[in-house]
Amino acid sequence: MERNFILFDTPARDLLYPFTYTRPVAACRVGILTIQEKWEQWFGTTNVSHFTMSYLQEKYPLRLGKAQVVHVLISGHILPDEALVATINELKPGQELYKNNHLMVKVVPGTDLTLPAEDRKNYTGPVTTIDMPWHLFAYNDKAIRDDFALLTRGRSSAPIPASNQVTAPENIFLEPGAVVEHSVLNAGTGPIYIGKDAQVMEGCLIRGPLALGEGAVLKMGTKVYGATSLGPGCTGGGEIKNILMFGYSNKGHDGYLGDAVLGEWCNLGANTSCSNLKNNAGEVKVWMEARKEAWPAGRKCGVLMGDYSRCGINTMLNTGTVIGVSCNVFGGDFPPKFLPSFSWGGGEKPAVYRIKEAMRDAAAWMGFKGRELAEADRKILAAVYDLVVKNDEDEQII
Repeated sequence: MERNFILFDTPARDLLYPFTYTRPVAACRVGILTIQEKWEQWFGTTNVSHFTMSYLQEKYPLRLGKAQVVHVLISGHILPDEALVATINELKPGQELYKNNHLMVKVVPGTDLTLPAEDRKNYTGPVTTIDMPWHLFAYNDKAIRDDFALLTRGRSSAPIPASNQVTAPENIFLEPGAVVEHSVLNAGTGPIYIGKDAQVMEGCLIRGPLALGEGAVLKMGTKVYGATSLGPGCTGGGEIKNILMFGYSNKGHDGYLGDAVLGEWCNLGANTSCSNLKNNAGEVKVWMEARKEAWPAGRKCGVLMGDYSRCGINTMLNTGTVIGVSCNVFGGDFPPKFLPSFSWGGGEKPAVYRIKEAMRDAAAWMGFKGRELAEADRKILAAVYDLVVKNDEDEQII
């Protein structure tokens, strides 16, 4: 019987703010692919859909099959692997799969997704889940390696130009249209994946693992220290290490960015530098907006920046800074370590970035890369504004 795969959000999705304000958990990128794209690769389909918050469903629709279709619901937090996929394929209608009392998978006959399970099974193998925002960069090294193996199996790379200095060419894969010239590529430390029509400009120093998405660019002289993913349309420059950029975001100039995550349509002004380690080498604490308290995130954590946010030139971002959706950060001092969505400025009491101007500017930034702000995106931004900012449009302080 035909199977229809659905990735569902759990109540813990709010722990992944600011990234899940504007997308389901499974639309987050880690490694080369988004979580959704990983499952699609494993199951050999392009129709995996999402069961998420109502205001996100227009952009990320739920697709239900006909009555005779079996629906397989999988937690969107989970990264697939061979053993787990094999176990899921063996599940029968009416069965559920659990790990440590957390629902992982539910197989439902027909279109009623609320049907109770007839049989509950426990999964004994290891499972990798994205539960905290810093997990995105913490797991990025392994995710790049896993995705590289998944995407390149049985395929041949485009030729690596002779102008490059290369170590371990067997761990380098260039998709059609990729341009890489006069750079140092060390894939002995991890695979290097250069996507379709991506470009590595002259003089880049790259230690794998690295993933460049379709149309992404590394500017001249960029230093990449590994475990770095630039999604489609992104621009990287300066000094970067263990970072993840979901898509269409820019860090195109000098300055340091490490152990960090940028969503989509973000921009870091020239010479922006982001601390990822405290001066006392102590544990970094990150503000968890949904819980209104700071949680430990390990000894290294840089900036976590939501979609459509940007900062001015020479911005200094402290260790573990969280910047929400659609923020415009500027000023001559360190901004606060937490800036809620639609913040304007960088002082202790930032002004509200009013929704009309926020949408205007988001559309303008998208225009730089030949894209338009779709109506579904406008509705999502409006919904996030209503969730975060007071309803009074004349309110000047958050």
